[in-house]
Amino acid sequence: MGTPNEDYLLVAAIDFGTAYSGYAFSTRTDHGKDPLKVCANTWGAGNLMSLKTSTCVLFDRNKKFHSFGFEAEDNYSDFALDEKHQDFYFFRRFKMKLFDKMHLRRKFMLEDEMGKKMSAMDVFSACIKYLKDHHVKKCVQQLPDITDDDIRWVLTVPAIWNDASKQFMREAADKAGIMDQHLMIALEPEAASLCCRYLPMTTLGGCGSGFVPFAPGSKYLVFDAGGGTVDITVHEVQPSGSLKELYKANGGNWGGTYIDIAFRNLLADIVGNDVMDDFQATQMMDYIDLFREFEVKKRNFKNEMTEKINFKVPIALNEGFKKQKGKDIKEHIKTKPKYDKSIIWIGDKLRMEAHIAKGLFEEACGSVAKHLKTLFAEGQVHDVPTILMVGGFSESPMLQDVIRKTMPDKRIIIPADPGLAVLKGAVIFGHNPSVIQERRCRYTYGVKTSVPFEAGVHPEAKKFVDDDGEVLCADIFDKHVKIGQPVEYGMSQVTQSYLPTSKSSKAMVFSFYASDQADPTFVTDPSSTLVGNLTVEIGGSGTDRSVSVQMTFSGTELKVEAVEQQTGKKTKAKFDFLG
Repeated sequence: MGTPNEDYLLVAAIDFGTAYSGYAFSTRTDHGKDPLKVCANTWGAGNLMSLKTSTCVLFDRNKKFHSFGFEAEDNYSDFALDEKHQDFYFFRRFKMKLFDKMHLRRKFMLEDEMGKKMSAMDVFSACIKYLKDHHVKKCVQQLPDITDDDIRWVLTVPAIWNDASKQFMREAADKAGIMDQHLMIALEPEAASLCCRYLPMTTLGGCGSGFVPFAPGSKYLVFDAGGGTVDITVHEVQPSGSLKELYKANGGNWGGTYIDIAFRNLLADIVGNDVMDDFQATQMMDYIDLFREFEVKKRNFKNEMTEKINFKVPIALNEGFKKQKGKDIKEHIKTKPKYDKSIIWIGDKLRMEAHIAKGLFEEACGSVAKHLKTLFAEGQVHDVPTILMVGGFSESPMLQDVIRKTMPDKRIIIPADPGLAVLKGAVIFGHNPSVIQERRCRYTYGVKTSVPFEAGVHPEAKKFVDDDGEVLCADIFDKHVKIGQPVEYGMSQVTQSYLPTSKSSKAMVFSFYASDQADPTFVTDPSSTLVGNLTVEIGGSGTDRSVSVQMTFSGTELKVEAVEQQTGKKTKAKFDFLG
């Protein structure tokens, strides 16, 4: 992972979301005058104009890229009408496949909407390439002489993603043509935090008069609710204006798309999963329209609503049900006691009682409430007075209401357009990555080592004798940093010297471990996970070739540098979390 290009002219950020994606950019000059002077592309879907497009991608029968975004949805729908869609690969909402995947591999496969498989790396890189090329084409119109070296790229990822997922995105970007040394990874809630600091007070709902949320000494929790994840970080503003993380990044998979899943499950509970699967497979255009309609409706669901909610449901779903079951859905619902009085379904009209609609939010919102209660009970967080709600799902009055009721003593601040905070903030971060001055380690990291065996302390099963006749204990977790430990930006946290065990070794390879416990004893403990390898190349020969290895845990990704102590020369060192 190289150092970002220092002589860049502009920063371009790609916000690769679960449900929606987009890009934005600003020149170095504009950023100096006004950090919020950020340009974003406008995408269209029918009469809907948006600064983000749908995270959908279409490939042809040869797995060659065809289209992305709203365009991919519309193209696939057209192919479905002509019954030609079976030859295509259509992926939507696939980003979450990288969530919490400890043993993620480069070659893992993704299933499209019809269950056909394609390389995940190919799918992700094609999407990044499309957004990159789209931006460059737009840029050249305004800055005809711009080159690749003039652009510093930023790619957003959830702060709760592990090291393998971040590396996967970096390699996908590399495959898409973004050079390693031109790319920075931004953590989504951090980016949103940076954006909101520059917003005028009048655009921050919940501020009230005389309240300055980002004054030095202020503490606030960033609650980034996107399509797939709820991503949380806690910041304190330093006297210099930089930010210090007070508690390690946390959250879960409770984003807005889980409301869509709950809606699909409700429909499947009524008509049967087989009917829904058939509807999705054979009427994709209608299926997409149904969820576009639901997307608009769900944004307006409120906790205080009492009137019934109306949905337009494609007639093809009722026809498919009738064909399979031999009766109308209208008649069928009467046989379902829990829906008989609360849902009316006639033709293409679905009418449901408010409590059913609100119930779709129960699971996701319940998980959020439970998590926030646990989080605010922590010593480092309990006195944080403010919650900053960002991300598309934060626009939901239902979610806002749950957070206000769960945390009645906290001030809730919501920017005017919470769904764009990450995208704009990622551009700001690209211009000034050192603004996050201190982070907290998400895990305890270390390597496997052996120490002299102590009878009565170490288990006999770990005892072994090495080639020199020394009695040792195997599988010791040699800790480099501890979970929750504050780590300062730009400083290496660990410096270790290593010697090769073989005279002819050209590289030293270490197994690298992570644990969610502060003081793991052995790498074989249930809390310890082998997350990857650390490889350090060495020149010359002999076993006295000492190499000094510096590891930095304070950036958005782990970084390692190595120097041969005899020659003072830098040597190649890298982490590999993808196996």
